[in-house]
Amino acid sequence: MSTFEIKEEFYLNGEAMKIWSGAIHYFRIHENDWHHSLYNLKALGFNTVETYVPWNMHEKQPGEYDFSENLDVTKFIKTAQELGLWVIVRPSPYICAEWEFGGLPYWLLNESDIRLRSSDPKFLGFVDRYYEQLFKKLAPLQIDQGGPIIMMQVENEYGSFGEDKDYLVEMKRLMVKHGATVPLFTSDGAWKATLEAGSLVEENLLPTGNFGSKGKENFANLKAFHEQHHKKWPLMCMEFWAGWFNRWGEPIVTRETDELVEAIYEVMSLGSINLYMFHGGTNFGFMNGCSARGTKDLPQITSYDYGAPLDEQGNPTGKYYAIQQMIAEKFPWTKQMEPIIKDTMAIETIPLTDKVSLFSILDEVPTHVTAKYPLSMEKLNQHSGYLLYQTSYRKDTDNERFRLIDGRDRAQFYLNQELIATQYQDEIGEDIYVDITKEINEISILMENMGRVNYGHKLLTDTQRKGLRQGVMSDIHFMLEWHHYVLDFETTDFIDFSRQWQAGTPSFYQFNVALDQVEDTYIDMTGFGKGCVLVNGINIGRYWEVGPLTTLYIPKHILKETNEIIVFETEGVYQESIRLVDQPINIIN
Repeated sequence: MSTFEIKEEFYLNGEAMKIWSGAIHYFRIHENDWHHSLYNLKALGFNTVETYVPWNMHEKQPGEYDFSENLDVTKFIKTAQELGLWVIVRPSPYICAEWEFGGLPYWLLNESDIRLRSSDPKFLGFVDRYYEQLFKKLAPLQIDQGGPIIMMQVENEYGSFGEDKDYLVEMKRLMVKHGATVPLFTSDGAWKATLEAGSLVEENLLPTGNFGSKGKENFANLKAFHEQHHKKWPLMCMEFWAGWFNRWGEPIVTRETDELVEAIYEVMSLGSINLYMFHGGTNFGFMNGCSARGTKDLPQITSYDYGAPLDEQGNPTGKYYAIQQMIAEKFPWTKQMEPIIKDTMAIETIPLTDKVSLFSILDEVPTHVTAKYPLSMEKLNQHSGYLLYQTSYRKDTDNERFRLIDGRDRAQFYLNQELIATQYQDEIGEDIYVDITKEINEISILMENMGRVNYGHKLLTDTQRKGLRQGVMSDIHFMLEWHHYVLDFETTDFIDFSRQWQAGTPSFYQFNVALDQVEDTYIDMTGFGKGCVLVNGINIGRYWEVGPLTTLYIPKHILKETNEIIVFETEGVYQESIRLVDQPINIIN
């Protein structure tokens, strides 16, 4: 049986070691590609993999747990072990990670008088219930039980959010209660204020630092903090940022390879490192996070490439080979191997098969709820996606004023299925004037949840409740009697292409393609406006013409001999054909 200890150094089986780790999030990568990414980490010469655990995927609805397929964390950890890698797990209820709501389940927003990420007994009760299930998977995989897990994290960058030490103590207690026996740690920005607020030195938890440059300076801060508390502990950067995340409509964030490799060497020569990310992967479905800047929320894109050593597909980049060469030169005793590379494929033209308007198939939408006032997504037990609201309006004047009161995130307002206005965040609430020609009119409002924030104080604000939260006013009064159509795309069975298509409306576009053999590929959404793509019923993510990327990654494992691609397009624009390409297309340089 192996042992792992934290003393003045990290000790594996009684021998001092440095941790060379890379971050790979199993939930952002198809399960059949885990081996590929983990192998390439081992091939680089690294000895450990680190992963977060997303609470909002494992407990999508209260009390319902999912650890299957892409969420099979046990299989991921065992795959790492088979390749000879150790594992660091960060199971905090909050993970940030540019992930929807920072990994917190949306349904917590339905709880009254709850304070997230605090010693509030109500919040801790939900964590306790979740950890009871999660640690059934994790506990048997710890190093002292023959598994590869050597360390686990208590919370995540808590010093950038709060200083509730009672909460941190309770989080540690819950982990131990449910079977954590390996050493525990905290990770925060490597400066005094965040380290003081987010650490548990008094509980003998190792504080680690998160940074992406100036290793000597940041490690000096971390060492001073250790010494301040009379500790002699190893230095570790738990998140060394190899790149950065990207937002809609902004250029791809880049980092020069030579500068990165030099910065990585500085950290590796002084202490231990976890490259964040080693393989970023993809925010499949609607799971992208959102940055908060002032009054605006800025959602991130579907790709989580992150400028990592492995690209979104999982293949080595120039950064990978440069790091590999640096390790060979500076640490020549390190065993390295050739990385493995996946093929990609391209198909120039896939013609449109069929199309149908959303308004034509509303009677087929699986979840249809009526209520006097509009309900938020959370009240409808809807995690993410779109929500269509409909009501009737009897003519009062030739030119009516409408207002959406308190809505998130993006609204499209239709009168009799004709688009009148599109409003986003700060614009929601502005007057919408409409010429009225009919006596009885249909009002439709398509609301999109573009992603809940993943970092900062807005986790606690009402802005993270999505949809229409107060109502819609005509003239100066609230309108009543609303139909709600939930569009979370958990299924596509309701889409009936025999129904009518109407130009300029939110619609579904079907493309069918037969393949002799399948490889990874990217679908090019040039010429479309905004929406999401479903491949053989699987939501591969959002696209938006504002860029920076016009492509979405498709893992080969969701492709078959015959394939159905469905595009949900909200802007009323489309193409008569689509194409598959062998690399991402960046339209903002």
